[in-house]
Amino acid sequence: MTLIKTSFFTAISTIVLAVAGFVINKVIAIYVGPAGLAIIGQFQNFNSIVLTFANGAITSGVIKYTAEYREDVELKSKLFSSAIIISLVCSVTVGLFLNIFSYNLTNYILKSDDYASVFVIFGFTIILFALNTLLMSILNGQKEIKKYIIVNITSSLFSLVFASLLIINLGLIGALYALVTNQSVIFFVTLMFVLKANWFKFEYFKKGADKESIIKLGKYSLMTLTSVLTVPVSHLIVRNYIVDHLSWDAAGYWQGIWYISTMYLTVITTSLGIYYLPRLSEIKDNEELKKEIISGYKIIMPIVSVLALGIYMFRGLVIEIAFTDKFRFMMELFKWQLIGDVIKIASWLLGYLTVAKAMTKTFIALEILGSLSFVLLSVWLINVYGLIGVTYAFAINYTIYLFVIVYVFRRLLR
Repeated sequence: MTLIKTSFFTAISTIVLAVAGFVINKVIAIYVGPAGLAIIGQFQNFNSIVLTFANGAITSGVIKYTAEYREDVELKSKLFSSAIIISLVCSVTVGLFLNIFSYNLTNYILKSDDYASVFVIFGFTIILFALNTLLMSILNGQKEIKKYIIVNITSSLFSLVFASLLIINLGLIGALYALVTNQSVIFFVTLMFVLKANWFKFEYFKKGADKESIIKLGKYSLMTLTSVLTVPVSHLIVRNYIVDHLSWDAAGYWQGIWYISTMYLTVITTSLGIYYLPRLSEIKDNEELKKEIISGYKIIMPIVSVLALGIYMFRGLVIEIAFTDKFRFMMELFKWQLIGDVIKIASWLLGYLTVAKAMTKTFIALEILGSLSFVLLSVWLINVYGLIGVTYAFAINYTIYLFVIVYVFRRLLR
């Protein structure tokens, strides 16, 4: 499937996701407000960290090697068997951790002991989250794009109804409950699609742990864990800094602008994840690799630029649709956040090669330095300019990252 076709099918999924997201966000804005949105953002960062540990941080590795071994049943079965063992062991361990330390976690992450039950429920449901992530990674690697997208659409629609009902009836804690239970239900939908696939056989998951497969997945675990222990943690640090030096409401405004960026860029980032990682993993010739990357820039960058410009021009309407009048203070945050978004995608088109080619050391170094740079720039610029400083930091940070990644790959693709 080509990048254009992938983007088309992904766009359908993204439209559903965007509509569902806007409705949920509107409900949150009405019933919870800016401070509540900041707390939800704080928990979402924690959520992403925990979920990555729960499936052993093997998602990217499973996608890459499933695509690479698509015609080799023996290697594929070793991969799947090792992956499910890793996911089960890690998710059970993380689930126990969440239950045992629920009160400590709620006070440290959410600065309140009112939400301990959220962490307890998460501990019991996380195994289904991990298994769902594994099956979705396999569908992606098998290039079952339509099935992958149908599951995503189902997930979006279920989240819309489920989360909205919980938020309306329970408020903030309802939103948190929705975050820790949604994917548990979707697992059974994903399982149904996998079981009906022509390539699926139970024997693929019964060969036990394979040392070589575990070592290969381990390289990707290092890269994924680095991302999880840098990007979300850097956001937790920055958000805490905003709360301590400005307010929870200010943190909510930043969470709001970050949410808008995430939503409109989802069609791009999802297409890159679904198409680029398997595709770049397959390519062995440097000239073909260059052509694929150039093609990506020609298709993706105009789309991102037009979307960013449109969001900026209609930013007032976007706030009105997605939030409430309480979020009007977000207006000043749009310009440099959107500029940063465009630069980010330009850098990611090259950055995906570090994952596709298992460039572990390069990937880890870039992630650590990039996140550290973002935190330091944010602290400095918030102190100087206030909340808008965090958007300056975002744009500057990705400009630096882009220059570095261009230098790295000019050397690699000579």
